[in-house]
Amino acid sequence: MTSMLALDPKTWLHEYGDVLYRYALIRVRTQDIAEDLVQETLLSALQGLKKFNQKSSVQSWLIGILKHKIMDYYRKSQRELPLLTEKELGDDLLHQQFDEKGHWQVSLRAWASPEKSMDDEQFWEVFYQCQAGLSDTMARLFILQVLDGRSTKECCQILNFKTENQVWIALSRTRMKLRHCLTAHWFNQGEEGC
Repeated sequence: MTSMLALDPKTWLHEYGDVLYRYALIRVRTQDIAEDLVQETLLSALQGLKKFNQKSSVQSWLIGILKHKIMDYYRKSQRELPLLTEKELGDDLLHQQFDEKGHWQVSLRAWASPEKSMDDEQFWEVFYQCQAGLSDTMARLFILQVLDGRSTKECCQILNFKTENQVWIALSRTRMKLRHCLTAHWFNQGEEGC
């Protein structure tokens, strides 16, 4: 059961503001928009407090509201974003990943313990920098599919892809770009030649 203090809207910004802001910032990549979405979330929660059935924690409830606000933002702003370019969907990254004999150019041993990196704050800073190098559509696709677990069909609808195959191609290219950036700036840091 949720405590009465947790149900007090006056405490929400102090108790949950940072969590909500970080959640939004990862997904929208712009501080002002993340702040606006958190404000909209808190306002919606205040307006809908009587409907809160207390089957979840206040934090989970607020994050649920925030997820809907982010999806609305994606849908509205996606209309203004250009479609992915041929370069973003092209094979240029594939050629960068393999040598002339078809062998990986990256040392896969460097990726041997990803669990260690997941807890490392410096890793997340590098990840955010790598994510910033993606187009908005590619970053949103990665967030929707990988972080939020949305289906390919949902991603297709939210991001205005014509086919699910386009989603898979774009997601594959997005993962390669992230892997390439993380390899260069995190996993191979300190190795000669990087």
